[in-house]
Amino acid sequence: MTTTFYVDRPSPIHRLNPVTKLVAMLSIIVIVFAIQLWWVAALVVLVVVVPAAVISGTGGRLLSLALKLLLPILIVLVLIQGLFFPEGTTVLAQWGPARVTVEGLLFALGIGSRITALVLCSLLLLITTNPASLMTSLSKNGMSPKMSYVISSTLQIIPAFQTRAESILLAQQARGLKLRGNPIRRIRALLPLISPLILGMFTDVEERSTAMEARGFSSTATHTSLMIVPDSVVQRVARWVFVALAVASVVLSFSGLLS
Repeated sequence: MTTTFYVDRPSPIHRLNPVTKLVAMLSIIVIVFAIQLWWVAALVVLVVVVPAAVISGTGGRLLSLALKLLLPILIVLVLIQGLFFPEGTTVLAQWGPARVTVEGLLFALGIGSRITALVLCSLLLLITTNPASLMTSLSKNGMSPKMSYVISSTLQIIPAFQTRAESILLAQQARGLKLRGNPIRRIRALLPLISPLILGMFTDVEERSTAMEARGFSSTATHTSLMIVPDSVVQRVARWVFVALAVASVVLSFSGLLS
């Protein structure tokens, strides 16, 4: 079991500076949420995410993780907004209070496309970026070691939860926990896992805090790193271009030119 989604590959995407990928991800998220048109998010996925996944050789891993995270969200979104959208007027089908409307489906498409772009960009960053390289790059670009650690840990919180949950589940099964039966019985059997999972994460936070203090994270002295993360002028310029595009999309959105 692993506490990170990172998949090591000798690809151009992996060799990019982690700050460049982080800025690109954040800028893309701002753009797709500022420009509330479903085809913009779809275009980002097709033109940016898919080619990057293919070039990095992580398409299979990205698809597997995305399906696990996105399918439940998208299904619930389509069911709720597609059948019970209050402002829907163009009815395609109706079963009692449930109505399939064009407006509801378009609303679900818009929200779903933006969520899909957000999740895919975030996962691609996690899959192609070494957490240690990310921390080093953020610190090298002027961010405090503590804040760098917070950002890196936040991006890795899902695999950390997954790893701990699997460990607790295996331990409970070794003690006789049975997960067979109807869905209700399975849910009731999994409820006792919540308490040790949450308490275990608090313990991890305390242990990591102690380790950080032992390594001098609170020191005001200049921190150095044995890891050298390449950064080029082209990438630094590209980061500012991403930021400019994100700001422009927000300005155009508020001005009403993209509505």
